[in-house]
Amino acid sequence: MTKWDYDGPILEIENLSISFFTRAGEIPAVMDFSTTVMPGEAMGLVGESGCGKSTVALGVMQDLGKNGKIVGGSIKFKGRDLNTMSEEELRDLRGSEIAMIYQEPMASLNPAMRIGKQLMEVPMIHEGTSKDQARQMAIEVINDVKLPDPERILDAYPHQLSGGQQQRIVIAMALMSKPSLLILDEPTTALDVTVEAGIVDLVKGLGEKYGTSMLFISHNLGLVLDTCDRLCVMYSGEAVETGSIEDVFDKMRHPYTQALFRSIPLPGADKNASPLIAIPGNFPLPHERPPGCNFGPRCDYFVNGLCNKGAIPMVAVEGGGRDRHESRCLRVDEINWKAPPAVADNTSKTEPGEVVLKVDGLKKYYEVAANAIFGGGDVRVVKANETLSFEARESETLAIVGESGCGKSTLAKVLMGLETATDGSVTLNNNQIENTPIENRDTDTVASIQMVFQNPFDTLNPSMTVGSQIIRALEIFKVGNTAAERRQRMLELLDLVKLPRAFADRMPRQLSGGQKQRVGIARAFAGSAQIVVADEPVSALDVSVQAAVTDLLMEIQRENKTTLLFISHDLSIVRYLADRVMVMYLGHVVEMGTTEEVFSPPYHPYTEALLSAVPIADTSVLKKRIVLEGDIPSAMNPPSGCPFQTRCPHKVNVAGNLCETEVPPMRDLAGSQQIKCHLAQSYLDQMEPVIKIAAE
Repeated sequence: MTKWDYDGPILEIENLSISFFTRAGEIPAVMDFSTTVMPGEAMGLVGESGCGKSTVALGVMQDLGKNGKIVGGSIKFKGRDLNTMSEEELRDLRGSEIAMIYQEPMASLNPAMRIGKQLMEVPMIHEGTSKDQARQMAIEVINDVKLPDPERILDAYPHQLSGGQQQRIVIAMALMSKPSLLILDEPTTALDVTVEAGIVDLVKGLGEKYGTSMLFISHNLGLVLDTCDRLCVMYSGEAVETGSIEDVFDKMRHPYTQALFRSIPLPGADKNASPLIAIPGNFPLPHERPPGCNFGPRCDYFVNGLCNKGAIPMVAVEGGGRDRHESRCLRVDEINWKAPPAVADNTSKTEPGEVVLKVDGLKKYYEVAANAIFGGGDVRVVKANETLSFEARESETLAIVGESGCGKSTLAKVLMGLETATDGSVTLNNNQIENTPIENRDTDTVASIQMVFQNPFDTLNPSMTVGSQIIRALEIFKVGNTAAERRQRMLELLDLVKLPRAFADRMPRQLSGGQKQRVGIARAFAGSAQIVVADEPVSALDVSVQAAVTDLLMEIQRENKTTLLFISHDLSIVRYLADRVMVMYLGHVVEMGTTEEVFSPPYHPYTEALLSAVPIADTSVLKKRIVLEGDIPSAMNPPSGCPFQTRCPHKVNVAGNLCETEVPPMRDLAGSQQIKCHLAQSYLDQMEPVIKIAAE
């Protein structure tokens, strides 16, 4: 029998339990987990970090390490129990019939080997093909994953490719032997939304072309909606709801699934009238799970004496159809699932005050040697920021969006004084600070403009308690005259970010990711900051924690009249949070306006592509699909004319070669909207909305 002759379930997982054995004893990671993947089907596995998604995938690969063990249940691949296979049999399966794509592409590529050799190894090892045949297969699969110039790619080393190209190579490698089952573990988390859109289309297309079944692991519900046929929601090691995409999205029947959806911003959500609802409490550690329902302590529908007594089984949901809609909830038939959520009182919209930050004609160039490692060669210029001009007002949230490499973080560094400007001016409270590095700034200026960083794990000193780190900031900002006053202020800051005061004596390792980010926010507000630059502050956090941190930032902003510069590539959060939006591409501001103006036509062609690429977890939303070709050009060698012209799908509608030869001027449209584009006004006026909500 060939690997394509089998017509039963490709993957059957029944009552699977996986534990890790440590010095502290047995730690159950996955319990009583069951799912089935049929031929050609894409199954989504979603849930917060630590829920057991990746452990299930590693169980399928039989790669749990020395201390991981399957302690119950079975995993069958095409009817064969993987648990009973020998190492030799498993080696034949891995890479040939079951392939896995990991979150970080560079973890899967050998940095010392050319791409061609790494791709050719797969058919040569698994199928015994000749070197010439393997090279031809490698060229074909590079064309399949839509990479240009296959010969050049084959001869390149991994470091010579962008992140998106590396991930495409990893996908190509996984597909070389045309596996029956492809496991994708957060394959797009580290990629920009425009690259993510291309990868998602690629995976769907290749799944259809090769008939490959997929197990797609993600915490992004919008991505799962775009990619999968069926869905399994996990919480604390258990499957809590499973069914077709339509059943789980539109007829959810587990409180955790409902809570997940309520914590993500959807089109039309108003941050003042209907704020996001964060899931209360914290995710339980594996050795601290509650009795009965794992979600019980955080559930709005918890009933004492019912939900905390004994194991909770998966039960069929009435009307689930052939896709077996199931839920792990004892009250599934009692809860009114259509009842609107109880929300906090509406908050009044904060009106922006006076201008506190003005940036005018800002440029930031870096000079690098052509041979930067050994020196010598011609000096080349990296144009990281190109003539940026904008204003930010008191109590306003200005979002700065764009792909990696567009200059967002460079702008943040100049504002913070970590870099000085090449040209132009940055005015903070009537003081020009563009050429004053942070070590030369006075204490008031440093305290006035603070930053919340992307990764909360890297920003705290692991050897200092939470309280001492906040007190250290208070000392630097000269807040309080005595140690007692500073300790009192530190406790007030913990209150501000809604952390228990007892956390002052904890070490960072004892905190979750969301709690660490709250400490970072408390530290940023230690000197009563006027302006907070938040650089991707929620992208490393789970969606439920994102909601809590986002609402926390808004609440602090309302109380302190803070100006928030919110740097992000997540346009769903931006649409919900921001008052105004600035879109950047290759160092340029290409569009700016209020959130309503930027999210409605007319669009800059780049903004249009960004909006179409955002995964939205709502089946009623209709999206225009635009996948940009090619990669963002290098800031060391930017294209002539319009910075976006090498990827612009609308360029053909501009007469002559204007886009290639001239940088477009910034034009004023209706209201406060500005756009940097050569397209005629009559053409812009005909643009249609990218995102529409279907009529009921």
